[in-house]
Amino acid sequence: MKKLVLWLVLLCASQACLALAPYVQGAKLPEAELPLQLALIEKKLAAEGFKVIGRHAPKGLPGRASLVVTDRAVLESIRAIGGSAIIAAGIRVGVQSDGTVSYMNPDYWYRAYLRGQFKSAQQAVKSAQTRLAKALGEGRTFGGDVPEGELANYRYMFGMERFDSGNTELSSHASFEEALKAVQEGLAKGAGNTSRVYELTMPEQKIAVFGVAMNDPAVGEAWWVNKIGSDHMAGLPYEMFIVGNKVYAPYARYRIALAWPALGMGQFMGIINAPESIRSTLTSVAGGAEHTN
Repeated sequence: MKKLVLWLVLLCASQACLALAPYVQGAKLPEAELPLQLALIEKKLAAEGFKVIGRHAPKGLPGRASLVVTDRAVLESIRAIGGSAIIAAGIRVGVQSDGTVSYMNPDYWYRAYLRGQFKSAQQAVKSAQTRLAKALGEGRTFGGDVPEGELANYRYMFGMERFDSGNTELSSHASFEEALKAVQEGLAKGAGNTSRVYELTMPEQKIAVFGVAMNDPAVGEAWWVNKIGSDHMAGLPYEMFIVGNKVYAPYARYRIALAWPALGMGQFMGIINAPESIRSTLTSVAGGAEHTN
């Protein structure tokens, strides 16, 4: 009996140790204007083999920005997996004008976004994580804890969406090329008061991903980010992606919860309109019909 109790205690302890947080605190930089901070971070990342594909300075969040980079080995893993794995192409770094630096925890985000295919990319993910730490420093992790084993099928609570819930689909087109054209044109004309942060396309696999800035002061990202925590800058920008002839975006009750897993229900209720506002905005970019719940 004592051995059983000891085994259970050790099992619980091991599960606790396997909890992951979405962000890693980097080494703080001297206070400076945000463009200078971003330029310095870009140099550090380039020295470790990362390629910058986008900058995002959200309207309504002064002194805060994110930088999006790619890693060659991670992209090759995504290319081999195909499908919705394309959403994981961008590696996000948060930067603030006071010198605060943070970056997405690859182990956390890739387990969530690659799901059952994570193991095939694990070596590339580990390498990217090591080089991010070398470039930016490796401090505490933060943002909340999710058990490692739950990330592949993550949802905030019972009844809420997962990665592949049905309402992730925004629009359907005649072909991949038509879907790509629709999103590109939607972002070019600023549909829904949006703008493009980055774009990465793998035409042979008929997959693509976009980082989208949602700039509307009433329903854009700033109003809900300010309510739930603007220190999670490495959680932005929001993604939309194409697989074949269909355009998708993770539903916000999944995507926001994944990026802010420590949110209390009261905080979530404070942004109760955000999920449908985000879906409506991205649907307009994707050239789809308006959705109603």
